[in-house]
Amino acid sequence: MDRTRELVRVTLVGSVGNLLLTAFKFVAGALSGSAAMIADAVHSLSDLLTDAVVLIFVRISGKPQDEGHDYGHGKFEALATLFIGVALSAAAIGIIAGACVQFSRWLAGETLTVPGTIAFWAALVSIVVKELLFQYTIRKGRKLESQAVVANAWHHRSDALSSIAAAAGIGFAILLGERWAVLDPLASVIVGAMLIKVCVELFKVSIRELTDSSLTPEAESEINGIICSCEGVSDPHNLRTRRIGRQTAIEVHVRMDGDMPLSEAHDKVSEIETKLRERFGAGTFVTIHMEPKKS
Repeated sequence: MDRTRELVRVTLVGSVGNLLLTAFKFVAGALSGSAAMIADAVHSLSDLLTDAVVLIFVRISGKPQDEGHDYGHGKFEALATLFIGVALSAAAIGIIAGACVQFSRWLAGETLTVPGTIAFWAALVSIVVKELLFQYTIRKGRKLESQAVVANAWHHRSDALSSIAAAAGIGFAILLGERWAVLDPLASVIVGAMLIKVCVELFKVSIRELTDSSLTPEAESEINGIICSCEGVSDPHNLRTRRIGRQTAIEVHVRMDGDMPLSEAHDKVSEIETKLRERFGAGTFVTIHMEPKKS
């Protein structure tokens, strides 16, 4: 099975789980009157929407190079990750806003409804299902080197964490009675805060790639070491690196003996390219500019 088909399969498995959980949580939230469970259902709905985004962009990113995309379509995965962050941010803002409305009613002296037990059980089911989806998706995403699928895995994990917060708020509200029913919307705020934290991390990853940020200093130092390991090649400089989806692009200038035959210089450059692709992947884009050694 090729990479794109495998990524689609992984995402579809998550989509089925998200669809069932979203419906279950909305019904449980409506029947129990739990703000935390409704918030958790909105979170699962955002998961379902981002699954659709991943499916679309994974197919695009899997396309080969063409006349309009000399470096392939890998950055579409970073764009998908950015969209996932935007969707999560919208969900977080909506959840926190809804909780604030509940708080304002409580502060005004209104007695909030104690959620029903079905909401608590729905939260427990969600914790188990979403954690299983996280473990499955993160393993596949890392194996297939897909930033978008890894981001989607963390979306599953954030939903599991939000369900833990929801279960705690709902459980204590049920246990302690009407006086502490405010713990239910408080759990919603915690859910929203967790979402925002995940969003910040997703934005960092996607924006770094979309703005062509360099590889880490450690990776660039390793590149220089690989170049210098080739006999007769020295002084790597003007090194430029970036990520393009799961692939790496490396541009560098090196120095060689100016009297070296062109065929020998070509062989040395080919040796460096081979070593770099062995380390950073077969699809690595390598551009090496040769200069004569300074006398």
